[in-house]
Amino acid sequence: MASADGSSPLTIPGGTRQSPINIQWRDSVYDPFLKPLKISYDPTTCLHIWNNGYSFLVEFDDSADRSIIVGGPLENQYRLKQFHFHWGAINEWGSEHTVDSKFYPAELHLVHWNAVVYPTFEEAVMEGNGLAVIGVFLKLGAHHEGLQMLVDALPAIKHKDAVIEFDVFDPSCLIPSCPDYWTYAGSLTTPPLTESVTWIIKKQPIEVDENQLEAFRMLLFTSDGEEEKRMVDNFRPLQPLMNRTVRSSFQSRHLLNAELQPKDHAEQIRP
Repeated sequence: MASADGSSPLTIPGGTRQSPINIQWRDSVYDPFLKPLKISYDPTTCLHIWNNGYSFLVEFDDSADRSIIVGGPLENQYRLKQFHFHWGAINEWGSEHTVDSKFYPAELHLVHWNAVVYPTFEEAVMEGNGLAVIGVFLKLGAHHEGLQMLVDALPAIKHKDAVIEFDVFDPSCLIPSCPDYWTYAGSLTTPPLTESVTWIIKKQPIEVDENQLEAFRMLLFTSDGEEEKRMVDNFRPLQPLMNRTVRSSFQSRHLLNAELQPKDHAEQIRP
């Protein structure tokens, strides 16, 4: 994403590929060349869970290719660094991305970096193909057994800067089984907002129950001893699509419906 004079606009607000965006189902373009995403996580690479004052992060050992993704829109494999969530004060909003302007109550982000090309995560963050983030929507429904392991740990990291060991967890349990996804070129949604992310947004949400969402909302933005401020509405507003295309790994239902419509009457009556 270099500009005409060769400088990089990556760190400049008002860039051309900011996130999150509204995904307009009808406007996404089916790309038959998109491969399925292959996810291979080693549960023992999980290190700890901490409250960073904006969300809670589950961090992983990324010193080797032990928890990786490959395929999808990616040109090589990417290593898992951390995952975190964004959520609302109530169930009517909370996700960062929207689909046809519909919000979900929460969104999971699994952050990976391109260790094939860049020596460190910090360097990958600054480059156009440095990061790959899988986005998964959470919707209200059945109790989620895998998520409950995280939920049970949250009271221990209620305050900003609290950290606890969390040493065996397989985040693939938080990824829906349906392989369909949208993908587009975007940015981090938290500072430094760099335009380094290949977004992979899963079409199918996972279901979580009300108590599990409420547990997120019991966390605090504030440190121990400060006036308590509940950690809610920690999502960035939607950003303009500009001249980007959202590609889909699946054929749109709108397209299929159009193909199933009978042709106009005159064409159907053949001599």
